Amino acid sequence: MKIKKLSILFSSSTFALLLASHAFAADSLRIGIEAAYPPFASKTGNGEIVGFDYDIGNALCAQMQVKCQWVEQEFDGLIPSLKVRKIDAILSSLIISEERRRSVDFTNRYYQSAGRIVMKEGANLGTSFSGLAGKRVGVQRAGIHDRFATEVLAPIGAQVIRYASLNEAYLDLIAGRLDAVQGDDVAVQIGFLDTPKGKGYAFAGQPLRDPEYFGNGVGVAVRKGDTALADRFNQALAAIRANGEYKAIQDHYFKFDIYGE
Repeated sequence: MKIKKLSILFSSSTFALLLASHAFAADSLRIGIEAAYPPFASKTGNGEIVGFDYDIGNALCAQMQVKCQWVEQEFDGLIPSLKVRKIDAILSSLIISEERRRSVDFTNRYYQSAGRIVMKEGANLGTSFSGLAGKRVGVQRAGIHDRFATEVLAPIGAQVIRYASLNEAYLDLIAGRLDAVQGDDVAVQIGFLDTPKGKGYAFAGQPLRDPEYFGNGVGVAVRKGDTALADRFNQALAAIRANGEYKAIQDHYFKFDIYGE
């Protein structure tokens, strides 16, 4: 009889532990981020992640009443990690594009951006980017800008050089190993042009907005079919935009409305 009672107690305890474990798992989200893209995500001298993406992610997690477990890695490894379930979502300035929609699902956008090319002041892109013929253009590997440069700029004679981060590309631009760098407008403006290193450089040509390459804003990526998580993110995003928290975070980093119309 005692053995039976102990067995029942053990089973009950095990079940309770399983429930607690499930509850803990449900109360946390592993979110992938690349911390080499200021002002959206970068690291302080103490190794702490800071930036607009990071703050928005923490605000969304707080709204959803879950704990953010940030998983830092290089940009080109984020989607593969999501697909093999090493992370639950990506919040790392991932542009919503039809190409990426074949691999992941997206939430509504949480900001908008355009592509820009930065060169020495006075540089002329020419007609249909003809001024880049024979020039070396740096892009972040495996991103939207890599695809645009490969499919649009390389055929007119540009040499596309790929980097793990734009910070590395900026260094080569300053050193004369590149003629141009292509990236998101806000990231290039704040992360390079507004810094002492960006002196003597400027945007060349017009903003790049072709939806085929530059999508329809920046969203949080989740695994294909995970509509429940996407909906939770969307509800949380609507809530922080309504209660003013989104604007407070935005105003800390930007002097304009990054969400857009």
